[in-house]
Amino acid sequence: MNFNLIIWGSKEYEEMVELRHNILRKPLGLHYSEDYLAEEKNDILIGAYKKDQLLGCCILRIVSDEVVQLKQMAVAVEAQYTGIGSQIISFAEETARNIGHGRIFMHARKIAVTFYQKLGYQIRGEEFEEVGLPHVLMTKELL
Repeated sequence: MNFNLIIWGSKEYEEMVELRHNILRKPLGLHYSEDYLAEEKNDILIGAYKKDQLLGCCILRIVSDEVVQLKQMAVAVEAQYTGIGSQIISFAEETARNIGHGRIFMHARKIAVTFYQKLGYQIRGEEFEEVGLPHVLMTKELL
């Protein structure tokens, strides 16, 4: 598995948007707006590749000098339950640490909470709804 930082607006970015759409939005009948995607211009875009095929991705958004938000975690259907998701999270955490951030948080879909807990994330606060699905706030200190 190779991990690459993806440049916003590139061909690889378009592939990333398509993967995220197919996994995260299409099943809910949702689409990305141009404004939503434009907000990603300054984010850290991470892709996981096997040969030249994008199998997973996530986004890190810098929130402050100390904190980053993990967003838009997606793994291709054929690669789910193979360990790629854990590898993506590990790479994202390492990337955040390398640029000096000590804490990471996310809005995790409730169905993914156990996955993130196994990786050391903790639930903070009450359940809430986002994109029509139950979510929880989860955090992890990056030591």
